[in-house]
Amino acid sequence: MSCLKCLKYTMCLVNFIFFICGAVIFGLGIHLMTSSRFSSILPSLQAMNIANTLFIIGIIITCVSFLGFLGALKENRCLLISFFILLFILMLVELSVACVLLVYEAKIENLMTDDLQKGLRNSIDNRKNVTTLVDDWDTVQTTFQCCGINNSSEWGKQIPKSCNTPGNGTHYWPKGCFSKLKDTFENNLLNIGISVIVVCIIEVLGMCFSMTLFCHISRSGLGYK
Repeated sequence: MSCLKCLKYTMCLVNFIFFICGAVIFGLGIHLMTSSRFSSILPSLQAMNIANTLFIIGIIITCVSFLGFLGALKENRCLLISFFILLFILMLVELSVACVLLVYEAKIENLMTDDLQKGLRNSIDNRKNVTTLVDDWDTVQTTFQCCGINNSSEWGKQIPKSCNTPGNGTHYWPKGCFSKLKDTFENNLLNIGISVIVVCIIEVLGMCFSMTLFCHISRSGLGYK
């Protein structure tokens, strides 16, 4: 019984921490949506710009962790099994995306290049009408210290301030964002792999904990709650 209580409160604590993290991500997404005018760098995924992506991820994390926290705290079978199913679905989606990226890496790279070019042209057209426009291109260029897809010349005469190197408004980041993102991904491939494995382990442990509590409640004769 003491082990089950320990399991119960551990599950509550971990889910509460994830709930706080999800709420922070959710709030950041809302802040970006309300403070800036965003457009996706990938037109085919226009709805999935940075602000919307953070917003959706925040909702998913908060909802799933809330189910796990409340289900463990109240020892509610319905909430626990819902938490188990959602975690299982999330893990399947993550593994499916990873497999698709590995199998179709070359095709995805070509599609992304074409889509980035369309996104860059859209951003250039939008900046002709709104000179103070801030979109996902500015966020990516500032974060990764890059300019354009391959270099700054792709912006033409209207190079955004996010391309400027610190302290010098006439020099721009030498590398394009696509090559910089690709290099960053390849250089951190081990860290990304470890992160994915850690996330999967946490999800598997969450499923095991929830199912253990679910079975205990069923055996204890508490019935359907």
